[in-house]
Amino acid sequence: MTKIVASGKTIEDAVRNGLAQLQVTEDRVKVVVVEQPAKGFLGLIGSKDAKVELELIPDPKEEAERFIIDVAKAMGLDVQLAWSETKDGFQLSISCSGDLGMLIGRRGQTLDALQYLVTIVANRYSDSHIRIVLDAENFRERRRKTLEELSERLAGRVIRTRKEIVLEPMMPHERKVIHSQLQSHPKVRTFSQGDEPNRRVVIALK
Repeated sequence: MTKIVASGKTIEDAVRNGLAQLQVTEDRVKVVVVEQPAKGFLGLIGSKDAKVELELIPDPKEEAERFIIDVAKAMGLDVQLAWSETKDGFQLSISCSGDLGMLIGRRGQTLDALQYLVTIVANRYSDSHIRIVLDAENFRERRRKTLEELSERLAGRVIRTRKEIVLEPMMPHERKVIHSQLQSHPKVRTFSQGDEPNRRVVIALK
């Protein structure tokens, strides 16, 4: 982590000088007063400036990017990253000229695991929790559409057979897609059963 020592006539001046050196705002640093200012003889001779140590707090986004790039590199992938804001936080989208299948994994399991880890990394030095959704080649949107179509298809089967259907274990955000898709359905209802990571959606007649 970057640390510098800056000085000034007052502590405020010293902090201001340090921020100018780092070219950041005060919320991006931790400040430790090293020396208080002292007036010398007659206010002139032997006077001492204030000294402060400024430690740069890592940018959560930069931490997240570095983590993903390192993981991808270990898999032999050279990736490009792009940020976008969502209503709940941020989305970090990964693109690559090669095959991102390794990063996505079966039904997005590897991507979900990386999302969990990158959120921990990004929040290591953050005062407030940052929510990051990790996406690769628009997988999240494609998966959402697949789950919506699946839920409608299974709802039809429940109505035909009059038997409830228990789906395979899913991550909470995937279960939410199915619950949302069928919440207004006139003939079926959904609920979850079991404990994480084996919690499943059940589709049953109303």
